[in-house]
Amino acid sequence: MQTATLASSALAVPYSRIRELGELAIKMDASTSDPNDKVVRLYFGESNVPTPEFIKRAAQKAMADGHTFYTSNAGMLTTRQALARYYQQTHGVALDPETQIVVTTSGVQALNVALRCLLNPGDEAIVLTPVWPNGSAIIQMANATVRQIAHPLCGGRYGIDFEAIEEAINDRTRVILYTSPSNPLGWVAASADQDRLLEICREHGLWLMADEVYERLYYAGPKLGEAVPTILKKTSQDDAVVVIQSFSKTWCMTGWRVGWMIARPDLARRAAQLNEFIVSCAPAFAQRAAETALLWGESSVLEMLARLKENRDYCMAALAGMPGVQVPRPDGAFYLFPCIDGLTDSFEFCKRLLLETKVGLAPGVAFGAGGEGSIRICYAAEKPLLDKAMERLAGFLAAWR
Repeated sequence: MQTATLASSALAVPYSRIRELGELAIKMDASTSDPNDKVVRLYFGESNVPTPEFIKRAAQKAMADGHTFYTSNAGMLTTRQALARYYQQTHGVALDPETQIVVTTSGVQALNVALRCLLNPGDEAIVLTPVWPNGSAIIQMANATVRQIAHPLCGGRYGIDFEAIEEAINDRTRVILYTSPSNPLGWVAASADQDRLLEICREHGLWLMADEVYERLYYAGPKLGEAVPTILKKTSQDDAVVVIQSFSKTWCMTGWRVGWMIARPDLARRAAQLNEFIVSCAPAFAQRAAETALLWGESSVLEMLARLKENRDYCMAALAGMPGVQVPRPDGAFYLFPCIDGLTDSFEFCKRLLLETKVGLAPGVAFGAGGEGSIRICYAAEKPLLDKAMERLAGFLAAWR
């Protein structure tokens, strides 16, 4: 009798090294009832601060008002209109909510449906790394090939290796994917970087996919709260450009699973159709809550940004006092990506750190080319947790050396 097997495309996707440590931490926490003996969780990309009350109340009201049914595959028109207003007010970009915006169940689902629309088996996608690994995994799930191009570190700031990108392009290349602000680097694409990426994609007939999920978490603007300029400010409606976005980070809504994508009408239309076969639609009451976040959430965003900037500066100062640790200064997101002298196995390092000190960090190797030798620290947690993490990391490093 023959044995049925799993798809090779599924088997080719490696298990997330971040999730692997996360599952270990969950088991460790399950073995203790003492809240002071729990793992300090800085490995996932989320704050331990709950969703603002006004957003939760909006969801409760939406459910009470009957928003518990299917919506359009593209999302509720009112949600798409709210997003169009947001882009007009925040970026001065005019969007058609009926043809260019698709609401999704999270940023990762926006990434998934967009890549599924663009890649055939055997195609190739260029991914700028180190980066959140989900994009590369989705490309592999589509039976396509990932070409990783590492961000070079020059003078304390990450950049883009445009020469390597040009060399990687061939007749099977379909997409260039980059993230700004970057997870895990905190790097933000300069205007000249965006111009060059657009120029390359136009020249070679490629799609440019910009993950802008952290656009509001930006500290280098003229004033705190200024959004990172979207790539959409530089494009026409004919450009093959896709923007991936989410409510998760800016509005502390990771568990709500609401995101969106902005794209040329032909891609947006097809992505909305494919939503039917992946998730049908984002939950109606969550979409209504998301509209409320856009409408009334600015003060909460500014308050969070002030706290995150303090956390960033505190952690950078603490790491600066640890021998053999270099930390490129991040301009956005809520991560530090320190490089540790002599570190050749970041997963084993983070596993030992977790088991011995109950501090959970993400290994740099999880983020692809250019990541090994570093660790990722999410500084979105509350200050007392960061105090514990920095103190324990310093002690662990001293013993490790």
